Amino acid sequence: MTKSGLKLGFVGLGIMGTPMVMNLIKGGHVLFVNTRSKVPQELVDAGATVCTSPAGVAERADIIFTMVPDTPDVEKVLFSDNGIAQGLKGSKGKVVVDMSSIDPIATKEYAKKINALGCDYVDAPVSGGEVGAKAASLTIMVGADEAVFERVKPLFELMGKNITLIGGNGAGQTCKVANQIIVALNIAAVSEALVFASKAGADPAKVRQALMGGFAASRILEVHGERMVKRTFNPGFRIALHQKDLNLALQGAKSLKMALPQTANAAQLMQACAALGHDQADHSALVKAIEALANHKVAPDA
Repeated sequence: MTKSGLKLGFVGLGIMGTPMVMNLIKGGHVLFVNTRSKVPQELVDAGATVCTSPAGVAERADIIFTMVPDTPDVEKVLFSDNGIAQGLKGSKGKVVVDMSSIDPIATKEYAKKINALGCDYVDAPVSGGEVGAKAASLTIMVGADEAVFERVKPLFELMGKNITLIGGNGAGQTCKVANQIIVALNIAAVSEALVFASKAGADPAKVRQALMGGFAASRILEVHGERMVKRTFNPGFRIALHQKDLNLALQGAKSLKMALPQTANAAQLMQACAALGHDQADHSALVKAIEALANHKVAPDA
């Protein structure tokens, strides 16, 4: 721990949150943590202090991060009887940084409530999954006042590589919804391509290898295409969570009076996966919906 280490809080220690906290600790900072299940022992061993509630985290830390699944979870962590807002009372100048992926409209309301307590609010959803969280290579999309962003940016740099201030509160979440649209449609495209190639008799692994050298190359083809071929669907990012994000996109499109036809189709494919019992699998398992429609698997299951 360095002498310059900040007092940081982190609520939500799941697949993403745990490695993010580890990277903050490695950066020399003091961590106060809370999660709804048991705090991973590796964080305790690394020096994190366990708090019994989000309020306890906020009382002890100057900058508090949250990383939980959905909009209602963020609201509960922030504003329940033992929530972060309770711990902020009488402590002006602290910063709350929500790194969850949630509703942009709700985010703006949460920011107003935190601002009313004399504290700052940052929405900073991420992309990159478990791999990016462990490697500290996350893409971080930020909605905040510029001065607050500059204050928190050195901490973001311990967790990610591509860090962009999009605009004010809510803009980071809007960017994340756009990201999830692109990711879902790319997963669907790679799924269709590999199922087509496999059913036509081509080796899907070699098809993927060939396509990686051409205009169809993408990070999705590289990482998730390999998952589809090797049948490794342990979650880096669960289908259930991607369903949530696509629902946010479709709800937003409705309020904006616009159509997102391909997003709606991807959402239905994920719903088909959920119906088949795969909602807790990695979102690359969307391929299973295409396989069901084709009555053919890209490759045999392990």
